[in-house]
Amino acid sequence: MTKANAGYLTDVSGLLVGHFTHARRLTGCTVILAPQGAVAGVDVRGAAPGTRETDLLAPCNLVDQVHAIVLSGGSAFGLDSASGVMRWLDEQGIGLSTGYGKVPIVPAAVLFDLPMVREGDDAQVRPDADAGYAACLSASAQDQQEGNVGAGAGAAVGKLFGLHRSMKAGIGQASLRVGPWTVSALIACNAIGDVINPETGEVIAGARTTDGKALLNTQSALLAGQAMDRPMPGTNTTIGVIATNARLNKAQAQRLAMSAHDGLARAVRPAHTTLDGDTLFAMATGTESGPPDLLLLTAMAAQACALATVRAALRAKSVTTLRGFLPAAGEL
Repeated sequence: MTKANAGYLTDVSGLLVGHFTHARRLTGCTVILAPQGAVAGVDVRGAAPGTRETDLLAPCNLVDQVHAIVLSGGSAFGLDSASGVMRWLDEQGIGLSTGYGKVPIVPAAVLFDLPMVREGDDAQVRPDADAGYAACLSASAQDQQEGNVGAGAGAAVGKLFGLHRSMKAGIGQASLRVGPWTVSALIACNAIGDVINPETGEVIAGARTTDGKALLNTQSALLAGQAMDRPMPGTNTTIGVIATNARLNKAQAQRLAMSAHDGLARAVRPAHTTLDGDTLFAMATGTESGPPDLLLLTAMAAQACALATVRAALRAKSVTTLRGFLPAAGEL
């Protein structure tokens, strides 16, 4: 497996990444800005997604480029953070020219982190328009933040046997370069399943045994018929962005997002469940203008997604919530 320290989403030129992490609640949002525009695609594999502006990314629909993508906690409430990103882009004069002003195009996806409340937290705090605006103000072409930040602040994995037996996860990033091509990934992992080392099949983070001291292996326990503490649909979800410097059309960008899900399925087990809303976006900045090698790019997308998902577990830090202590991979 490629080394875990594999790079960051901003290794793709033309992108800025910013995070806002709430101080009064384990939640936040992450924005990926493309001030010059980026061709985008999306693929939704989970059965319980929370999204905004994904229909326009279909290859048969009109708009070719987006100006930002937002990943947020807060469940459906977090979709409001995209409004703040639109406001910031509008102030910068960035958007789709309509003849009556510029309209920023900002797709978004959310994950469910509402149960992640610590003692003294305000449970009514969720990412809103001001949070999205603040994430834009923090955006940088040198972003290297991972773990309990932005959309990953309240992320956890391995929840099929109860949140009290789960582990902390967060945001992970990775980047690969082959020849002139760069493909990078930023993943906020909040899966109901476990995070797996794709090379060995070893569980890195996920559901714990009843005493909380060891890893259970969710898929093995599930197939063995162990009783579950089944959460409500939509209370999980892995969301993220796969980016490349290649010049792609919308159909090719969608194919990149589809292939990235292969990497997610390598690193999360089980993935794409009826209780998850797994959604991956693709962004192509086109700064490398040569004819794209789509076979290579899709293989890179899957690998970058798997690496970033692993890092989302490895870079997280433990938290203590009202539902118990959630250790991180490096602390169990």
